[in-house]
Amino acid sequence: MKKLLRSALFIMAIAALASTELSAQCFFDADRNAYFNLDGTPCTNTVSTAVPFLRIVADARSGAMGDVGIGLSPDPNAMHFNASKLVFSEQDFAMSATYTPWLRSLGLNDVYLAYLTGFKKVDDLQAVGFGLRYFSLGSIQFTDINGQPLITGRPNEFEVALAYSRKLTDNFSAAVTGKFIYSNLAAGQTVSGETIEAGIAGAADFSFTYKTDIDMANAKSDIMIGLAATNIGSKISYTRSITRDFIPANLGIGAAWNIDFDDFNRLTFAADVNKLMVPTPCQGADCDLDGNGIPDYREQSSIRGIFSSFGDAPEGFREEMRELMYSVGVEYWYDQQFAVRAGYFNEHLQKGNRKFFTVGLGLKYNIFGINFSYLIPTTNQRNPLDNTLRFSLLFDFGAMSE
Repeated sequence: MKKLLRSALFIMAIAALASTELSAQCFFDADRNAYFNLDGTPCTNTVSTAVPFLRIVADARSGAMGDVGIGLSPDPNAMHFNASKLVFSEQDFAMSATYTPWLRSLGLNDVYLAYLTGFKKVDDLQAVGFGLRYFSLGSIQFTDINGQPLITGRPNEFEVALAYSRKLTDNFSAAVTGKFIYSNLAAGQTVSGETIEAGIAGAADFSFTYKTDIDMANAKSDIMIGLAATNIGSKISYTRSITRDFIPANLGIGAAWNIDFDDFNRLTFAADVNKLMVPTPCQGADCDLDGNGIPDYREQSSIRGIFSSFGDAPEGFREEMRELMYSVGVEYWYDQQFAVRAGYFNEHLQKGNRKFFTVGLGLKYNIFGINFSYLIPTTNQRNPLDNTLRFSLLFDFGAMSE
């Protein structure tokens, strides 16, 4: 059974290598001015990319709050969501290490995401950060066309990121993050007559944060609002084919409202909205106007694809709105030592149908902190994190000198 699961996982992982179009086949109903699957249900038209591991939320704190993170109070995991808020951190030097089991509920024990991040404030106006993300797909037994075993491979992907964050005013900051992306899914193997190579790409994040106090009669309060355009960069290819695949460029906006009722009790409400800036798969007969066998949207440059992604959905504006992903979360801290968290994530049925509740806990003592999160799906669609406990470790090295 585990071998079958590994095979299925590997097939999904190399789907981006295929040169043929893999989107759902839908038909257009002129009376309802909409596309439908062959069984009559609304057309399933998910936006797919290569290296989707770049969008996996590893941080157990955010993972317990429905994957929110753009406006949350800063910690080292801001490197994933919004590096510009690092300069607002009360910490001077901190690091985080996260381990996320993947498909653990299906019995796979060597598929996981590891994430190491950290930052250092240069002064009150500047901060630098780094991140290392590693995704292991476990051991895969490669076979020839007759099913005979060849070699055992260990597909893996990683990302290295460096960020610079700076305050532009007392309340407003900006950051730029540079990324190197490496994806080795089946280097040296042959698919459809083409030799697979490791994919390499470069990307950048651009983010902004605004923070301000809010007057309340019986409590201290502030709100942090963030905007982040992430994974803006080159396309990636695993063969010498001229057709390259989009990486998961994303536009996100988020906010968090922090309320300090007294010295011991803090409550945070947070929400994020995200949209992939990747072209929507085309439907209908006019998807390959040049007749070369490759859908035209796949031949767009990465920058053109970003701009076209806001108006290319086959069903128009209503389908564009369905591409938005929503996250909401709440967090309660007692004495900055114990936290309880909960959240919800929602994605439209037509665009993937990921819907789940999350819960979690946080503990902090001196320079050390640990966060836990647990995901509870609310649909019949399986989630790679079903019934999986995630955890993150945080180290506030700056507190050692206090």
